[in-house]
Amino acid sequence: MRSAASSRPAATGAAPTPVSRTPAFSPLYQQIKSLISQSLQAGEWKSGSAIPSETDLAARFKVSQGTVRKAIDELATENLLIRRQGKGTFVATHAEQQVQYRFLRLFPEQGDLDSQGPAHRQIVGCHKVRASAQVARKLQLRTGDAVLQIQRVLSFAETPTILENIWLPAAPFKGLDIGRLRAYPGPMYALFESEFGMRMVRAQEEIRAVLGDNDQCKLLQTGPYVPLLSVERVAFTYNDVPMELRHGLYRTDRHYYRNELG
Repeated sequence: MRSAASSRPAATGAAPTPVSRTPAFSPLYQQIKSLISQSLQAGEWKSGSAIPSETDLAARFKVSQGTVRKAIDELATENLLIRRQGKGTFVATHAEQQVQYRFLRLFPEQGDLDSQGPAHRQIVGCHKVRASAQVARKLQLRTGDAVLQIQRVLSFAETPTILENIWLPAAPFKGLDIGRLRAYPGPMYALFESEFGMRMVRAQEEIRAVLGDNDQCKLLQTGPYVPLLSVERVAFTYNDVPMELRHGLYRTDRHYYRNELG
C-alpha cells in the first residue's frame, strides 16, 4: 500500500498544498485528514456540497475505508464536515443549525427558558476606518490599513445581552455595508461565507472581567458601571489566516460562559 503522504488531491482552481507539510511519523488517518483539509482549503468542495464517499476517498488515497472514516470523524467533530444520515458527508457551513453559533459560549441559567432561543441582532453601525496598531497586529495587517468596523447588539428574549465591536480587513469584504448586514437574515458568519467566500474555521479567545462605561451600559440597558465579561476573539480562515477581530461585552446576570476542556 502506498503511503497517503505521497497522494495529492486534484483540487480544481488552485494548486494543492505540498503534502510534505504532513509529518512522516503522523498516523495514517491524520495524513488523510490533512489531505482532505487541503482540498477544503483549495476549494475543491464548496460549502454545503457533498464530498466523495468514504469508498471513493479510500480508493483515491489508496487506504482502507476505516482510515478515511476516522479522518472524517475528526473533521466532523471540528465542525468542518457535517454527516447527514442516509445522504452522505457535506462541507459544513455557518448556516447549519449546529454550526451557526459555533464560537458563542454563552448559555442561559438553568431553567431560564425565557433567555433561550435565537438572538435578535441590531446592527448599530458599519464604517471603514484605519486599523489601529492593536487591530493591525491581531489581523496581521499594517497600522493604518483599511478595515471595516461593525458594532452590533445581540438580544435574547428582548434583553440586550452582548455588545460587539468587529473589525474585518476591508479588501476581502469589499461591498459589505450596514444595509447588507441588516438585510441578511442569517448569522454573520454565514454571510461572510456565502457572499464573500470567507469561512471561519477556528478562533482564539481572551477573557477578562471589566466594568462597562456609560455608553456601553446604555446599549446593554444595564445600570452604570456594571461588571461585564470581556471576550476578545480572533477568528481564522483556512491556513491560519486571521480574518476577524471581535470584542464582545457580555451580560452575565441571566447567562454564563461555558467551555469544554479536555
